[in-house]
Amino acid sequence: MALTASTMLPLGTKAPKFVLPDSISGKLLSLKELKGEKGTVIMFICNHCPFVKHVNEEIVRLANDYRVSGFGFVAIMSNNVEDYPEDHPELMKKSAEKYHYPFPYLYDQTQEVAKAYDAACTPDFYLFDSKLKLIYRGQLDESRPGNGIPANGRDLREALDSVLNNRKVPQPQKPGMGCGIKWKK
Repeated sequence: MALTASTMLPLGTKAPKFVLPDSISGKLLSLKELKGEKGTVIMFICNHCPFVKHVNEEIVRLANDYRVSGFGFVAIMSNNVEDYPEDHPELMKKSAEKYHYPFPYLYDQTQEVAKAYDAACTPDFYLFDSKLKLIYRGQLDESRPGNGIPANGRDLREALDSVLNNRKVPQPQKPGMGCGIKWKK
């Protein structure tokens, strides 16, 4: 497991459009239909990464806390499943059911969406405003597997609270850290 940091897509970037299959429902879902009224959180995650496993329960809590306030949440898995079969869509569905994901868990088979978002690691978090302009990208919080800090979503929660309270999203924003996306060769 090589530790990889977020690439920090420039703030103000418009969210790249996508239409991807949901591993839970099997339906094709688009950014347009998943975006939230107040904003949209897009997370690049996977099943096998210990960094994602470490925060899974917190991202579920966070989504449940903020969906009711008008935020959309979407998880995308872009890893090469031939080299990492534990990330296969059938197992994505099992993972989503295990953790009770309250958001779609989409499969980016071509990896085009991850490239469009300049995603680099899992987990990687992006918050877009109501007009789908990037206002936060980076870490969920300071917690990492083995560092003794409990996952609480502090950094992303502060960004979401800023939107709810019509405040500027806090700066500086720290890159997320995790397993590198497993690119096809």
